[in-house]
Order: sequence, then C-alpha cells, then structure tokens
Amino acid sequence: MKPPIGRDTTLCMSLAARPGTFGSRFHNHLYEALGLDYVYKAFTTRDLPAAIGGVRALGIRGCAISMPFKEAVMALLDGLEPSARVIDSVNTIVNEGGRLTGYNTDYVAVRRLVEEARLAPDMPFLLRGSGGMAKAVVAAFRDAGLRTGTVVARNEAAGRALAHAYGYHWRAELPDTPAPLLVNVTPLGMAGPDQDVLAFPEPLIAACDVAFDVVALPVETPFLARARGRGKRLISGGEVAVLQALEQFILYTGVTPTRAQVDAAAAFARG
Repeated sequence: MKPPIGRDTTLCMSLAARPGTFGSRFHNHLYEALGLDYVYKAFTTRDLPAAIGGVRALGIRGCAISMPFKEAVMALLDGLEPSARVIDSVNTIVNEGGRLTGYNTDYVAVRRLVEEARLAPDMPFLLRGSGGMAKAVVAAFRDAGLRTGTVVARNEAAGRALAHAYGYHWRAELPDTPAPLLVNVTPLGMAGPDQDVLAFPEPLIAACDVAFDVVALPVETPFLARARGRGKRLISGGEVAVLQALEQFILYTGVTPTRAQVDAAAAFARG
C-alpha cells in the first residue's frame, strides 16, 4: 500500500506544451503497486528556465520533457548522459541533490526494440519525419548498425540535417521504390485530425518486411493495421512509450518492476 502524501513524498513531473495523461497514469499506478512514497504530476509552462529552476530548488526528483522543450532545456542542465548527448535532445531529467542530468529514454527504448527485433545491418529503411523523435530513431538505427536508410521530410533543412548527421540519405517525397523497413515518425495515424491517414501508400506497405510506427495513441494506427493484415512484423509506438516510461521510472526510483506490473501499469495508462 502506497503511503499517504506527506512532507516526505517525492515529487516527479513532466513538462510539455500539451500535457497528456499516459505518464502520470503509468508512474502513479506503479507507485501504488509498489508502495512507493512518490507522486507524479504533469505540467506545462511558458517560462522554461523558471520551471527548471523550480525542479532544482524544490528537490523534484525527476522531470520528463516533451516537445517543444527537448533541445532548449539542455542549456539549463548540469550534465548529459550519452543517451541525450548522442542526439542533442533531452526527454528526462534526474535531480541528484540539486545537480540536474539529462537523459533520452526515447533513444534507449528504440535501441532496445531494434535489438530485440534483430534488424539486419543491411536492411534499408524509409523513415518519414524529421522532428525530435525522428532524431532518436535515426540515432538508434545508426548505433545499432543499420547502414542504409532514407529520411523523407518535406522540410528540406531539417530533413537534410538529420539524414546527413547520421550518414543517411534525404528526399522530400516518398519514392516508388520499396524498402524492407518502413518507419513513421509523423502524426499521421495519430488520434485527431490525421487518425485515418495512412503514413505510407499501399504498395510500399505490401512490399515491406517490418512496419514501425512511433505513434502511441492509438497503439495500432491505420499503417500498422494494414501491415498486420499483410502479415508484416510490427514495432509499435505503444512499445516505445512503455519502454521509455519504464526507463524513467527506474531512473527516478531505483526500483525495477516486474513484467506483470509494467503490463498492468501500461494497460491502466492507456485507459
């Protein structure tokens, strides 16, 4: 049984332009299951330096960072772990006695999923998107040894910079030539105005071997549903969301939950 909130309760939090509920529900469910005297709360801010100053001054143990703060927050920290340094992006802050260290658990999660999927180094990929999460995925691919890939992004400056930073190609539009690995790192298929949009056209889905979508809500996007129907191997954004949140939980608490506890927390978080 979790202790009642009191003066010794440890606070963890998140900062995002549009706070969601997944992190709060996931972490608080695990605190309850494990009897930990912690509480997790989502926030937004218009004053990032003041918010990070509050994390330091108030002894807030951990802080998840979402867009648009992942790069801007780096200058406000005392150090970066390799997971954040490799992609110049932070999604997690750990406070050790007032010293704030940045991590990127998105990168850690994707790297683990790539290794579990045993993707071959010579498997070419098409990745659609060029934002912060795309950077985590591309960096994880490179570090896992994937040698050939193309970043597809209409924003030429962002797309070229991302692709060339990690040794891949860039193009503005999807090619007709298929690739064994398709990766969606855009909002296409996400709950909202684009929820019915396929991230890749049917011919590319039919020709691929592995379909990877970082969209976490819904867990099965139209792209993944179509790929599943064709018997393709799938990697979902739901898996990424759970693994990165679990990594945060361990960093904040030092406790590793069981697989059953993580599965229960993930199911609760999805509501």
